Amino acid sequence: MDRSIESRVNHEVENWLRWITQWRPATHRGRARLCRQCFGSPIIASAGLAVDVPHVVQHALSMRMKIVIDASVDEYTELNLPRLAHELNLSERRESAQAYRPAEGLDPEFRGLDLDPQPAADAPYLFTFSELADQQLPAGQTPPPPVAESDSAESDSAESDSAESDSAEHEHEHEHEHSAPAPSDPLPPLSPAEKQALKAEMQLADEFATRVGLRVCAQLTQQRPRLLTAIAQFVEPQVQALLVDLGSTLDSPLWPRNP
Repeated sequence: MDRSIESRVNHEVENWLRWITQWRPATHRGRARLCRQCFGSPIIASAGLAVDVPHVVQHALSMRMKIVIDASVDEYTELNLPRLAHELNLSERRESAQAYRPAEGLDPEFRGLDLDPQPAADAPYLFTFSELADQQLPAGQTPPPPVAESDSAESDSAESDSAESDSAEHEHEHEHEHSAPAPSDPLPPLSPAEKQALKAEMQLADEFATRVGLRVCAQLTQQRPRLLTAIAQFVEPQVQALLVDLGSTLDSPLWPRNP
């Protein structure tokens, strides 16, 4: 496990070092809330980025390390925790029925951030990504399956055969074809023994995630000199330039005013 974790951490650190060369300070409004992924994170502390580092830079590294931990826990769950793996697969199937998921497919530096900025009083939103993400399909309705070429050919031949039959049979088949799909049967509730077994597997997964997280922190401690060098070379000059520009455009109340 150690060798795999080390290689994955080193790979993500290399990706972060390539990304940091293209980082530029953002010009939009800042966050109104603390990031739960980065604030007080032992990963950020192990990397030496807990003080005087922009949040976007911290978040990019934190989410890349989260990818390492999640991938390791997923592999451990699939191999050793079959009941928990089954429940997670069912949960993913339910989530796949959502109409729109704007938080998926993002680069690591954008994962976990707010989907929408804070609204302004004089500029309301017509819609937000969070509202679109909360939309669900109607109860009992499932997304239609994709139609293959062979299926379409069979449906065409079925329609031609039904056209040759009498009108009453054709109307009956037409109504049956366009009727809504029957709702899927609800999942049976878990028995007390199954709930206890599932809780035990969840505890094992949490313990494994903790061990992986400690190993990630230890590896980041070894990578700290490279990370701090990148911060000093690519981030600190841009922050200092912003401070100089801010100081040249603001008037201090202590400065003498012209009469």
